[in-house]
Amino acid sequence: MTEETQHTFLDEVTTIPGGERLRTCIQCGTCGGSCPSGPAMDYTPREIFALIMAGERERVLKSNTFWFCVSCYYCTIRCPQEIPITDIMYQLKRLAIKAGYYRASITNFSETFVGQIETYGRSFELGLATAHYLRYHPIESVRMSPLMLGMVTRGRMAFRPKRIRGIRPLRAILRKAKELGGEW
Repeated sequence: MTEETQHTFLDEVTTIPGGERLRTCIQCGTCGGSCPSGPAMDYTPREIFALIMAGERERVLKSNTFWFCVSCYYCTIRCPQEIPITDIMYQLKRLAIKAGYYRASITNFSETFVGQIETYGRSFELGLATAHYLRYHPIESVRMSPLMLGMVTRGRMAFRPKRIRGIRPLRAILRKAKELGGEW
């Protein structure tokens, strides 16, 4: 791995607002210790950041770490360096999709997510995770149930979906976006 390759991948990841803070990571492990999805990940966020710094582009983008991020922001809140970890996970998802490193089940996951947005006007994480795991990873869903229950009891995930008020304008926007096509 050349120094140029390392910096190229790091630069690519840190182009998001606040992304430059990733360079200040002290590898303390607070993010990984805080992450409710950590046990299901190939690498903890701390390990992913070390791999990014080492220029391990393919290894990072082929991992499942950022796909398991549930956007609870717990890692971001607790990070002593104020690194926007959740935002970096979204950036890694974008880079993985662009590079073609995603499983077929991911597209179904996205379709289910968009369906929830159309129905409720917001994400219903418990329903999304349950539908995805039961369909693609039934055995894993049993293993993940204590994690999901813990997130519900701690108020990190809703037990029942809530619909937003005034959903019609949102549905019109989504309909128009689908008509126009392009990247989501």
